Amino acid sequence: MALWHQLQQLDSSYLEQVDQLYDDVFPMEIRQYLSQWIESHDWDAVAANVSLATLRFHELLSQLDEQYSRLSLKNDFLLQHNIRKIKRNLQEHFQEYPVQMAMIISNCLKEEKRILESAIKTQENAGSPQGSVVMEKQKKLDNQVKQLKTSVQEAEQDIQALEDLQDEHDFKRKTLQSQVESEMSQRIAKEIQQEDMMIRAMFIKLNSTREVVVTELTRVLKLADQIQFTLISVELPEWKQRQQMACIGGPPNACLDQLQSWFTTVAECLQQTRQQLNKLQELVHKFTYKNDPIAVGMSSLQEQALLLFTNLLTSSVVVERQPCMPTHPQRPLVLKTGVQFTVKLRLLVMLPELNCHLKVTAAFDKDLPEKSTVKGFRRFYIVGTSSKVMNIEESNGCLSSEFRHLQLKEQKSAGSRTNENPLLIMEELHSISFNTQLNQPGLSIDLTTASLPVVVISHINQLPSAWASILWYNMLCTDCQSLSFFLNPPPVKWAELAKVLSWQFSSVTKRGLSTEQMSMLADKLLGPETQGDPETLISWSKFMKLAANEKGVPFWLWIDGILDLIKRFLLNIWNDGLIMGFISKDKEKALLRDKHAGTFLLRFSETCKEGGITITWVEQSQNGEPQLHSVKPYTKTDLASITFPDIIRTYRLMAAGNIPESPLLYLYPGIPRDTAFGRHYSSKPNDPENMDTDKPINLYIRRTMIPVSEISGTRLQEIMLPLSPEEFGMLEHINKDNGMDMLVEAGASPY
Repeated sequence: MALWHQLQQLDSSYLEQVDQLYDDVFPMEIRQYLSQWIESHDWDAVAANVSLATLRFHELLSQLDEQYSRLSLKNDFLLQHNIRKIKRNLQEHFQEYPVQMAMIISNCLKEEKRILESAIKTQENAGSPQGSVVMEKQKKLDNQVKQLKTSVQEAEQDIQALEDLQDEHDFKRKTLQSQVESEMSQRIAKEIQQEDMMIRAMFIKLNSTREVVVTELTRVLKLADQIQFTLISVELPEWKQRQQMACIGGPPNACLDQLQSWFTTVAECLQQTRQQLNKLQELVHKFTYKNDPIAVGMSSLQEQALLLFTNLLTSSVVVERQPCMPTHPQRPLVLKTGVQFTVKLRLLVMLPELNCHLKVTAAFDKDLPEKSTVKGFRRFYIVGTSSKVMNIEESNGCLSSEFRHLQLKEQKSAGSRTNENPLLIMEELHSISFNTQLNQPGLSIDLTTASLPVVVISHINQLPSAWASILWYNMLCTDCQSLSFFLNPPPVKWAELAKVLSWQFSSVTKRGLSTEQMSMLADKLLGPETQGDPETLISWSKFMKLAANEKGVPFWLWIDGILDLIKRFLLNIWNDGLIMGFISKDKEKALLRDKHAGTFLLRFSETCKEGGITITWVEQSQNGEPQLHSVKPYTKTDLASITFPDIIRTYRLMAAGNIPESPLLYLYPGIPRDTAFGRHYSSKPNDPENMDTDKPINLYIRRTMIPVSEISGTRLQEIMLPLSPEEFGMLEHINKDNGMDMLVEAGASPY
């Protein structure tokens, strides 16, 4: 079965991961329209051969033309328009860089296979086809909810028939009674006797109908109880678990619309059942007799219906969007004092009569035992509008309330922080609770819910450590009130941590971590002797702290520094798969040892706390043995002044007495440097779009900064050389004369 077809059979959580692979540059429509053609080629081989990549690029355009022609036969103007647009975008981005397109397709296919393998593994562990179990559960629940709704409607019809029958019985009974009380002839007495027999038969039918109605309502409440148990004990906790994972970078959380539909239907059915019971109560008052089935079971049915309705409403308030600072949307649950944050609530029971009748109040750390049991536990209070009325949203018809302008202030008090406090600031967990009250005639229900635990920081440089706490908690804990979690944090299995680490990359870029990259991280964190055993346990201190005798950077802070480096300076080339990134020095040596001189790869430094990336290349020494060189890692400070692709393009190595030349020729495994990075180079200085015609001419000569390393013994010492266009051009010609195929872009005309 084709890979693309298999992917489309997966559960929505996996489809969300597939969706993240594609964007406007290479849209998913291409994957859909040309799935068979795409999967029929070896794109790794295409990416390593410029001529083959060019051929495949033009074949792809031809495939789109054929697709366009097919759609013209169907007069599908909209899809034809989309294909024309896709073709133009492809030509704009990849006409000169077809290898780049091949690399994107190759990476997408690899990620798709990884997603499919993950789904299959889950299927094997569960012992049933992935996705089919979830679909079967939803189908079963859907059928139960429909059955409940049908049963309530049938009960409504039977109660109406019962009311009509009872009214007729009452009328005839009272008419007969008035006839008996008057003087009547013998002939009339016989008619009265016949009428009495008919009324007795009607009573038997009336009593039987009452028994049927009571049985129906009993079944309705039993079915409602079963459905409600599934909703409250299974479906809602599963959604909350998915939300926890989504908060820490996991697959986007499934929306609440389906849950709301189920909750609302059950609530409506229970409301209708309570009204039906009230109607039956009225019928009992009108006509009472011994052993009346309704009178006997009325009390227990009303109590059960009220209890079910109350429990359903109590569980229906959820935090749809967890507390988050708009300035850091990808790191929710970390709040900084004095900075606004947002949080959104939703009521899963959508009853029109509740609109504008529920006022929600937010409270911080309300009635928490940690305030008194943990010494130095900080106290905060909410600044801003802490009460909001729940309204119906026009967009989706849900009943919700969004707090957009809340802030936290610390409540200073003498001795609020002491040396006896066992928790660091970033390990303190706090909670925001939300309370409201539902008032209906004869009914008052207190509704409350709480956010996932939050960490409160006072300085933005505490954010990475605070986020580590959020990751650790949500990986291991589903009890949202376990705020003393870090007094004794449990360890996590490497398999679980590896998945979450990959999420940190895929949630802010288009690429998670490959198996090879995860293997290097496992060796760094666990030691090579464990061989990346997925069951190996990692402690909180090993993840986040250094032992007294250790030096360097804590594991998480090292990862976080690299993440920030990628987001700010390396995003495009990371997304394109040009950075190998996490690789050990031994593995690096093994990969480059047999490659052509000038083959290089990019890896992250293992020592830079703020994140650093280095270039390692291979050259052949005079004795024929390959020799590896690595440049001092580039940090955020370096990359703020020159882009990394431009560093790779202009990097020079200067030996004693020689003209500087570029040692970087082929990106591993053998892609020409300019083919791999060409589309990421900055624009040529003399491009028309970079010329400002309003500026005076001949004031300055443009300059280009190029990184140059000097060979000093066995070490490389890097300097930055500012060259004029003439000098840079001379340098390029000299390098070309030495057999180096280089892209001349630094020279420029004066302006």
